[in-house]
Amino acid sequence: MQFGICNEIYQDWSLADACAHAKRTGYDCIEIAPFTLCKHVTDLGPAERQRIKDTAAQAGIAISGIHWVLVQTEGMYLTHPDAAVRERTAKYFVELVNFCADIGGKIIVVGSPKQRNLMEGVTYEQAWAFATEVFRPAVKQGERRGVTICFEPLAPSETNFVNTAAEGIRFAKQFNSPAMSIILDVKAMSSEPQPVPQTIRASKGGFRYFHANDVNLKGPGFGDVDFKPIFAALRDVGYDGVVSVEVFKFEEGADVIASKSLENMKRASAA
Repeated sequence: MQFGICNEIYQDWSLADACAHAKRTGYDCIEIAPFTLCKHVTDLGPAERQRIKDTAAQAGIAISGIHWVLVQTEGMYLTHPDAAVRERTAKYFVELVNFCADIGGKIIVVGSPKQRNLMEGVTYEQAWAFATEVFRPAVKQGERRGVTICFEPLAPSETNFVNTAAEGIRFAKQFNSPAMSIILDVKAMSSEPQPVPQTIRASKGGFRYFHANDVNLKGPGFGDVDFKPIFAALRDVGYDGVVSVEVFKFEEGADVIASKSLENMKRASAA
């Protein structure tokens, strides 16, 4: 396993400083939220994309991928009944694949609860078909560019579409493509009826990325979640991908969040 961290914890830091700090702290990779760089990824041309890639390379850290991909975008929706909206969203996901590949990333995390909730009059089956239709062009582009889209099961408190790991895996499998999978997230899995380690074991082979956080929206080890059995489960299923720190409360500051999260994960993974 490699350890990563999401760049939005570095509020008001330059990308160069964030990459340098993450590397110095001991992380293997950094995960980029596009909204920290621009409103739409299409705003960044080849030179800017190369600069992002070079910035990470100069710091000696890899870019694992991108997440929070629809933040600040307008007119995008995975399950919208309007075909024009779905087409616009599908085209933007192709652009996200290109952006991710251009900066050296391999994974796109798709949570976007506000852009996938079932709208009035749309059945669950229709939403499933709509979202499938939206993702297909991006999945094909992902195959060409070596990028995997990881759809994220989220808690019912966040969305009413795809709430469990099993459901997410079923959604991803219909594409029959290495460019489509799911991400497991500790906070999200904590809403499932079974313990998190059980969900991880049941998802063996079905996920390609992992977010480490606590139900209190802070980093691993900053709350009550016990990460020792979580890392034991990851080892048991043979997971050798990235475990990336994603938090939503930043009051401790980037330095403490980054250093303590990594320290806590290393301690739990060595147990």
